[in-house]
Amino acid sequence: MQVIRGIDSAQFAGVVLTIGNFDGVHRGHQTILETARERANRIGTRLVVMTFDPHPSAVLKPEHAPEVITPLPEKLRCMEAAGVDVVVLVHATPDFLSITCEDFIQRIILARFAPVAMVEGVSFGFGRRRQGDVNTLRDAAAKSGFELEVVEPISVALGGHTDTIISSSVIRHLLACGTVGQAAMCLGRPYRLFGQVVKGAERGRKMGVPTANLRVESQLIPAEGVYAGRAELDGRCVPAAISIGRTPTFETHQLLVEAHFPGFEGDLYGAHIFIDFLAWLRRQERFDSAEVLYRQIEKDISEVRDVLAVYPNHPKLNVIG
Repeated sequence: MQVIRGIDSAQFAGVVLTIGNFDGVHRGHQTILETARERANRIGTRLVVMTFDPHPSAVLKPEHAPEVITPLPEKLRCMEAAGVDVVVLVHATPDFLSITCEDFIQRIILARFAPVAMVEGVSFGFGRRRQGDVNTLRDAAAKSGFELEVVEPISVALGGHTDTIISSSVIRHLLACGTVGQAAMCLGRPYRLFGQVVKGAERGRKMGVPTANLRVESQLIPAEGVYAGRAELDGRCVPAAISIGRTPTFETHQLLVEAHFPGFEGDLYGAHIFIDFLAWLRRQERFDSAEVLYRQIEKDISEVRDVLAVYPNHPKLNVIG
């Protein structure tokens, strides 16, 4: 997959085009990409995605910018897996985001991509203050001679609601609540958190359960709690008992992301790794002593193994206890 950085470096003709943030590359996004891929195959042309880095909201309203679900390298990996041929990465600037929807059509869509077809979701918006929508785009398509296919959103049953529309905002909310199983239903895969292993207080090592302390930058961290997960270390999949919190037993105030990998004995300091969140296990608790905490950690590790043994059919995958 080719990655082009900057709209000024983009010059295409006769491609199938889709434009969006694609944060999370969730099931709704996947349907758009699949539809666009099928159309490109029928026509015999390339599928081009134009996306933004950073998110436009981080430029216009930094204080209200949404937390990132999928860091750029992972977003590109997911797009390549979906069959995208070319990704055009646009660095969102105030000037670019102030373009009127009419100018966006002329200067970006037609002048830079000259698409034979476009595929978008029903909520697609573009131009200054997102004044352009799929109806605006449909009119432009009729006038300029390209086809437009609008993909309906994907719904999922969440919390008793049978028709929750999957969106990046919904996924952020689910992760902020710790419902990682429901987030996985929307993503079409477990939520994956990236970070670098850094030196910690080594309390776990002294207790016989060494943990990797993960420094996470610019990505949404799920709610405080203990989770069952997995990681890929030294080329193999290993279980992960994940703790997100402020270690109440030791009265630490800094939010920590720690993971214990049962059976793994390698040195991870400095390594960049990822952990997949599979299920919520319990809330953070303050224990009377390190010994009582150790016994609870043993129970957590046992439950992590149980979850991985039957994943994805474990009853705790969509439940917060």
